[in-house]
Amino acid sequence: MDITFASSLPADAMLVAHVVNRGDAPAGLEPVLVEGARAARFKGGAGQLFEGFVERGGKIVRVALSGAGEGDAADRGINCEKAGAAIAGKYLCSGETAVVLDLTGSGLSAAEAASVLFGLRLRSWRYDAYRTRMKDEQKKTLAGVTVVGAPDGTEDAWAKEAALAEGVEFARVLAAEPPNLLYPVEFVARCEKALAGTGVEIVVLDDAEMEKLGMGSLLGVGLGSERDSRLLCMKWMGGNPGDRPTAFVGKGVTFDTGGISLKPGPGMEDMKWDMGGAGAVAGAMVALALRKAKANIIGVCGLVENMPDGRAQRPGDIVTSMSGQTIEVLNTDAEGRLVLCDALTWTQQQFDPVAVVDFATLTGAMIIALGNEHGGLFSNDDTLAERLLSAGQATGDKLWRFPLSPAYDKLIDSPIADMKNVGPRGAGSITAAQFLQRFIDKDRPWAHCDIAGMVWADKPGQTWDKGATGYGVRIMDRYVRDVLEG
Repeated sequence: MDITFASSLPADAMLVAHVVNRGDAPAGLEPVLVEGARAARFKGGAGQLFEGFVERGGKIVRVALSGAGEGDAADRGINCEKAGAAIAGKYLCSGETAVVLDLTGSGLSAAEAASVLFGLRLRSWRYDAYRTRMKDEQKKTLAGVTVVGAPDGTEDAWAKEAALAEGVEFARVLAAEPPNLLYPVEFVARCEKALAGTGVEIVVLDDAEMEKLGMGSLLGVGLGSERDSRLLCMKWMGGNPGDRPTAFVGKGVTFDTGGISLKPGPGMEDMKWDMGGAGAVAGAMVALALRKAKANIIGVCGLVENMPDGRAQRPGDIVTSMSGQTIEVLNTDAEGRLVLCDALTWTQQQFDPVAVVDFATLTGAMIIALGNEHGGLFSNDDTLAERLLSAGQATGDKLWRFPLSPAYDKLIDSPIADMKNVGPRGAGSITAAQFLQRFIDKDRPWAHCDIAGMVWADKPGQTWDKGATGYGVRIMDRYVRDVLEG
């Protein structure tokens, strides 16, 4: 989506959109539009949209009013995003190629105006790379937005949000790509291309290097695949030299059959997005680098493909992790934690981060618990947990905290190894988090975000179309803004 700024309304404008707060009378509009909005019960609620037509200068102009809700609402930024998203949702495939967003007299601040544009851009994203037979009415036509009447400072505010949008869109592309085209080595190549010239330093470990480091847990997951595994590290050191970094770690299972513990066939195609945690971390690194975040950030992705063949690990196998702890693998479909534990150990040993936050589509039990409304949050540190919850609330990528305790931890003790990779049927998401906690250094602030129900949507939402959502990128970016950049 091409977004530009102009000093006055273009003479050839055929579609003009305005943002209206709840209860405000639209200013400077023709009486027929004002009366039409009233008759249609348009009240300016967040995401509510009214459309009318008027004659201006001898031509018919399409005019849209998009609601931004209450002017003093606590979730004002999200409501402004909904206003922009409503415009994109309405006109994306309408035949219109351009919209003029007239913010004259809207009363928006620069940050609020940037939020409108952010929502408009996110909702206009759709991945049609492999669709060759769409009808005309299915094709995207809206390609550009011209902004007029923007408050002072909007362009600077938008530059920051545009970088974030780039990161969200990159995460969406990674999740949307088919697994025959996106596998661990290709995931690395996509990140190298997206981050080229940004100042991000990239380190990649191959199978042989990981074997030397003793990453038997991560490597065990990929044994049944013809695709090599990878550990990808992206370093952005934009903060004070010498300051310890914050680390984000992502699960990147580019396709998950379940391995020998094979998943049911129906719905298995969805497992192309089992790399959604790694995709979110990669997207966050793109956003942070493009906006030149003043923070030291490490992004690590454990990348594997989980397939069943004669070399695949079996239920009952015991593997030795990089930490030296041994794991009895009872279920090869509980593979994400096996990937993450070695990635977490390596990250802590290499960088001694001030805090570690991992993102993973880890358990189906999380979808049972929270559906598609929240990601699950587990943490050993109350301050870190509250900051992540706040970041989720501020961005709309909401999180809900779950408990950790020794009682749950005992459920993954193994009679023949240090631990087993699954517990009983109950509390499946909690025992998965307890498993990961065993690989976190003592007194290291850590949080685990189980985002299994959030990285893919079966129907359009406020700022996304059906498909990949890019969930998690905004949490990391907001955490960096609020906590590390302050």
